[in-house]
Amino acid sequence: MLANLRRGNEYLILERRDEEREGDWYIQVWFRDNNTYQLEYRDGVPAEHYQTRTVSQEKVSQALLGWMLDKPDWREGFMWNNIGPMFAPAADGEDEPTA
Repeated sequence: MLANLRRGNEYLILERRDEEREGDWYIQVWFRDNNTYQLEYRDGVPAEHYQTRTVSQEKVSQALLGWMLDKPDWREGFMWNNIGPMFAPAADGEDEPTA
């Protein structure tokens, strides 16, 4: 499925469901117009949402498989940025951003 992504608005999302844990657990990849892969994952809560980019389809494939198999080292080989603050609710008294 990863190899069949076309540039632009195509995504691949893998989600983990666990009745014992609350929150959203997923990894997703977007093949961008500039031939890079934007890889993101969330560990339960918005504050634990990370992003990286790479040109390597092989590295993305290994990360997806490692995440799916719950391997401890699947994040290695990337520079991850915490983008959790982008998903934090607005503080009291602050307006939500508008589109």
